[in-house]
Amino acid sequence: MAGPLRPQIVLFGSSIIQMSFDNGGWGAILANLYARKADIVLRGYSGWNSRRALEVLDEIFPKDASVQPSLVIVYFGGNDSIDPHPSGLGPHVPLQEYLENMRKIANHLKSLSDHIRVIFLTSPPINEEQLRRKLSATQSGRSNESCGVYANALMELCEEMNLKAINLWSAIQAREDWLDVSFTDGVHLSAEGSKVVVKEILRVLREADWKTSLHWMSMPTEYAEDSPYYPPTPDGTKTINVSHIVSRRCLQWDI
Repeated sequence: MAGPLRPQIVLFGSSIIQMSFDNGGWGAILANLYARKADIVLRGYSGWNSRRALEVLDEIFPKDASVQPSLVIVYFGGNDSIDPHPSGLGPHVPLQEYLENMRKIANHLKSLSDHIRVIFLTSPPINEEQLRRKLSATQSGRSNESCGVYANALMELCEEMNLKAINLWSAIQAREDWLDVSFTDGVHLSAEGSKVVVKEILRVLREADWKTSLHWMSMPTEYAEDSPYYPPTPDGTKTINVSHIVSRRCLQWDI
């Protein structure tokens, strides 16, 4: 492991996680914001549902790891909510089983350490017409209504368990033109859709009453001291500390 040791923020889930560094994705934006502050660790697996996640949860988050994450952002639900296939194969997980799986994931993560924090993301909405065009099919097994049912149920579970959660299904649809700008294929997020995810995550981190804040603006910058090797000022009397340049640029995004 490269040093110095930084806090770890792990993104864990299915394709919304795996593809979060694509297309100006929200994972890439977080990595930029947390440069010199925390390591964004990607554990995304396209096609997975909550059943598959439980099968390997101990491998991805072992209890005996020498370093545990400071924050885990979890997303499962979009694949679970797909209609069941007559063969019995496929990603569908009945709603009550899905909720129990998410409960088990939350309890496992909370058991790793006293300082770990967890944020659950619900299923985003989908653009059914765009998805049909992309698949050249009349039936994908996905519906925006079903995504909403799973999203609302997860929010209720998180409230019951006193967990931080973000209802992406509602947040993305709050924009009037969400159907036109939020997706690359009707399911996966575009750069515009990803901006909503980042703003919601940062809102939760800003408002969280946690002993140690994990909002990027509250965290120390690694090697932030002045250096004689930085670019000199025009008069040559000192150097310009560039360690915060990325942070200052990110402030312009109002996130």
